[in-house]
Parts: sequence; structure tokens; C-alpha cells
Amino acid sequence: MKPCPECGAPMDPRSCDELFHALLALDHSRQEPWGPLHGVSVSCFLLQHPSRVPADDGAMAWALLRAYLEGGLGEVNRLVGRARRGNSHRVKGEPSRVSRDAALPHRDALRSRFSVTIKDVAVDGTFPAVEFTQRVEAWAAATVEAWSCET
Repeated sequence: MKPCPECGAPMDPRSCDELFHALLALDHSRQEPWGPLHGVSVSCFLLQHPSRVPADDGAMAWALLRAYLEGGLGEVNRLVGRARRGNSHRVKGEPSRVSRDAALPHRDALRSRFSVTIKDVAVDGTFPAVEFTQRVEAWAAATVEAWSCET
């Protein structure tokens, strides 16, 4: 069984990409427990697959995970709300940016192994609702821990 070269999860029987698309389908249903955790799940996936980190170098994903771990979904919703208001066409000047302290820690080389990956959250590939929130919280914590560790 060949591991994912980015997160280290086993890619059998489904790849991380296939699992991510299955999770996105559940997220977009907007049903509990998947829908409310969409931003957290996407942030975990992106930061565990650095080749997919967006142009902001992962600053928003990092800020979302930190907000989630420090204050739950309420804090995530506040952060997203501030970003939306700042990016509104009604606001003059530059679009809102995530503050510098939210930027990812500088890393020379990210560990390619995480203690919790999308494979763990998927369980049997179906992302069961039972304990989904707890699995996502563990995924977020493992992602932040890996990015925070000194090399």
C-alpha cells in the first residue's frame, strides 16, 4: 500500500483526492455535521497537501484552524465574516488580508506524516456522521501541530 507523498496516508483503496471530493459533496449538502465544518475540513486538507496551498501561502487556512481550535465554530464564523466584509465591493482600497500573525510558521521542510489525515476522518470512506466533529477536531489539531513543530 503506497502512502500519499504529501500527508502520508495510505492510498488504498481510495486516494486522498478521491476522499476529499467525497467530503466536499457532503460539505455542500449543508447538512450537519459536515456542512458547518466545511472551512475547517478544507483547511486541513490543503495544509496537509502543500502542493495545493492557495496563493495566500495558506494564511487563511492557518487562521481558520487556529480560530477553530481556540474558539470553535463561533470563532471561525467571526473570522470568515470579517474577511467577507473586508472583501466587499463596498469597501474602498485593498481587499482584506489575514493578519501577519496568522501566517503559517516558517518551515524549511514540512513533515510528510501527520498523526491524523483525511483517511482517518473518512473512517470507511463515507465520513460517518457519528463522531465526525471529534475526528475533524483531531485532524485540525494534528495539522496545526505538524506545522508548528520545529524541524
